[in-house]
Order: sequence, then C-alpha cells, then structure tokens
Amino acid sequence: MRHLIVFTCILFLFSCKNEKSTPQSKEGVWQAIGYGRILDIGKDSFSFYDTSPISCLPLQEGSITSFGNNLTLRNDTLVQLKGTGIYEYIRLDKMPDICTELLSDYKKKDPIYNFEVYAEAIKNNYAYFEDNQINWDSLYTTNRNKISRTTTNLDLYLVMEEIMTALKDNHGYVEPSDEVYEQVFSLENETESETEEDEFPEYGDFQMAKLVSDTFLEEDFTVDSPIISWGKLNGNMGYIHVKSMWLYADLDLPDSLVQKNGYISTYVDAFTQMNEAEYIEKERIGVSKVINRAMQDLQETDSLILDLRFNGGGQDVVSLEILKQFNDQQRKVATKKTKTEKGFTPEISINMEPSENPYLKPVFLLTSQQSASATDFFVMASKVLPQITRIGSRTQGALSDALEKPLPNGWSFAISNEVYYDMDGVCYESIGIPPHYDLNYPEDRQSFFRSVAQNLQQDKEDVLKAIKTFKR
Repeated sequence: MRHLIVFTCILFLFSCKNEKSTPQSKEGVWQAIGYGRILDIGKDSFSFYDTSPISCLPLQEGSITSFGNNLTLRNDTLVQLKGTGIYEYIRLDKMPDICTELLSDYKKKDPIYNFEVYAEAIKNNYAYFEDNQINWDSLYTTNRNKISRTTTNLDLYLVMEEIMTALKDNHGYVEPSDEVYEQVFSLENETESETEEDEFPEYGDFQMAKLVSDTFLEEDFTVDSPIISWGKLNGNMGYIHVKSMWLYADLDLPDSLVQKNGYISTYVDAFTQMNEAEYIEKERIGVSKVINRAMQDLQETDSLILDLRFNGGGQDVVSLEILKQFNDQQRKVATKKTKTEKGFTPEISINMEPSENPYLKPVFLLTSQQSASATDFFVMASKVLPQITRIGSRTQGALSDALEKPLPNGWSFAISNEVYYDMDGVCYESIGIPPHYDLNYPEDRQSFFRSVAQNLQQDKEDVLKAIKTFKR
C-alpha cells in the first residue's frame, strides 16, 4: 500500500510537471505595454481595441493567420513583430468591463466625452511634454473650460487643433468628419486675405522630385517604378531619387477603383483593410525588388548621390531595406522607448541587416526639412555608415511613430508616443539631423520648393560643388 501511495504521488507530480511545460495558448485577452491597445484572440480570429481608463473603442478584426509568424509567446508575454517595432502584451484574466459596456449614441456624440477621451490619450501616450516644456495640466484645464454639452463639432475640432499645435507634435493631427473639414475650409476662405504670395505657384513633393531627378539624370536607367528614379551623371557618378518610403506594396488594386478614386486613395483604402504587419512586409518586399535593380545598375559607379530632399516618409522598414544596400555587416542603428501611463518602456534596439553585395564607395545623401518621418529615421540610421556624407539642410525631426487613435464620434487623431535615439544617445525629434555641408535651404516648404524649381541647374551645381569639397 505504501509503495502504491508513493507511486501515485510521483505520477501526480510528473503529470503536473508535464502540464506546466505545455506551451501556453495565445488565445485570450492581452493588454499592450503602452499604446493603449487590447488584443482579443480567439481560436481563428482576433479583435483590436483602443482603450483608456474612460473608453474602449473597436479598431480592427480579422483572421489570426494574417499575423503570420509575427506573433509569438515569450514566457508569459505575447510579442508582436511589426516592421522595425517589437510590441509586448501581458495577459488579462478577462476583457475589461468598459469594453463590454454598450456606448449609447448620445455618448458617442457628446463633445465633453470626446474631448476627455482625446485628452486622456494625450496624457497617457504623448512622449514629449518635458522636451517641449509643456505643462499638460494647465493646457488641459484651459481648453477643457471651452467645452460644454452644446459645443459644436467645428468648435470641438478647433479646440483639439489648438492643443495639437501647443504640443509641437510633428506627427500629430486631428482628422474630423468631411462635414467639419468643409466648415473649416469655408472659415479659412472667409478670413483669408489676398497676399502677394497667392500669385506664386505651389509645388508638391512628387512634382518636385520629378523636376529635380529629370535635371540630375543624364542617363536614365529607371524601370517599372514611379517612386524611385535612378541613373548616372557624367563622370561615372550614380544618382538615385527616392520619392517616398511607402507605395511599394503589391496590393492588386482594381483598375476601375484607381480610375475612380485615384491611385493613392485606392492604395490607402486597400492597406487599411489588412493586418498592419502583413501590409508592412509587403512594402518591404516591394521596395526590395526596386532598389536591388537600381543598385545592380549602378554597382560600377565611382560614387553615388541619394536624393531624399522631397521625401515625406512612410515606413521605417522601407528605409532600412534601402539603407542596407550600403551596409556590409549587421549593425545596431538606433534605440527607442515608448511612453506608457507610468513612464517609459525600456529601450529596445533597432538593427540593420547587411547586403550580400553592399555599395561601399562614397555616397552623398541629400536632405532638407521636407525629409521627414521614416526619412528622418533613414538619415539618423545612416550615421553608422562611414561612406555616407549628408548635404543640404536639417531634416524635419519627426522620428516618432504616429500613434493613431479613434474617437467615439468617428473622428481620429494621432500623437507621437516614441522616443528614438541615435548610437550616440541623441534624440533628434523636432530639431532634425544636421548635414555635414549646409546649403541653407529656406525652412518654409513652398519657399524651398520654389527656390529649387525656378533654378534647377543652379541647384544641381550647388550639390556638385558641395560634393567636390569631400572628394579626395
């Protein structure tokens, strides 16, 4: 009997040990560390929610397969990989009560509730109160006093915009309904006075990129790409112009929709229906095909100009896919941390893989204050590569990811919730990355565009003159 009891106990302990070693399921409710997100995973599907202490709003739902291999368990933490980002979640026992409560139509439209949800997200997630010397309590109180139950949508939007301006957030925005946009447009037209500047032409990023690349390229090798142009100047110097850090993904867009709504609008509609990690990977694959072709064509050049002066950004993973063409070893290029309700997460490293056939000859990187967001990141990360020289002016300084959030009334907004550092521990948010050689471009967007567009040959000569000072 004694032996039987001992054997039973051993069998029980062994069973418990086996049970503990069984991998945990991903199914359940998970709360993001920072970001204000909850991920509810079922057997085959998922649902994302945007949350705060006073709100829980649905964001996205879909098939769990759309995460691919980018969702893994690490001990008791769920880890999501998305582009260059690593996002961690802790398990909750159940869905928070606030996420199970039905939000009435009245509350969805209530200007006070919408303002409070907006303010709560900023308080918990905005990363630059201290750096930008912002007293949040004072800013909140001043603007909260402007809101009542009878506040119109237009006035609510104007107050939110006033807060966003005070935050000095390069990635911040408020996106109201079309009706409010029309009211704002009418208001601006009523108050706008005629000025001499109205007589000057206005240029767009892509328009400027084409004007400049057409001027620089003396031999055009560009094939099958509306976003990247490449070729040669005289003297065996290569030239690559990158218009943006997105729009490379193959999303199989119907021609009928493109003709009806335009390419970019159709593209945006398509990727917003996808899981973000899946979409970002498609961007990486798309740009890889183009930049690999460009680098093959320019491999035998003696040096290369990489023009990012009119590139407003996109995806960091696209930036790294381009930048790695000039990298011969795995390198740590930056670190970042994320704002949480209680402070900041620990810093995580961002690494860059090497190219199989890297271009290690001199590269002259052209930048301006219109080089922003993922282009800011590209320029900062390029500091680890010794063959790259920066020419132009400081970048915009919009490095943080834009944390996009919904409001109960259907509007959306975004704020900067991450802090990026270069390998010297410097944060360039708001100040931008400086050039080695400053061409003193005007800070105003259209003034800069006009100064280049109306003197294209002079712009080219200025760049080549700057390059000569660095060539041995």
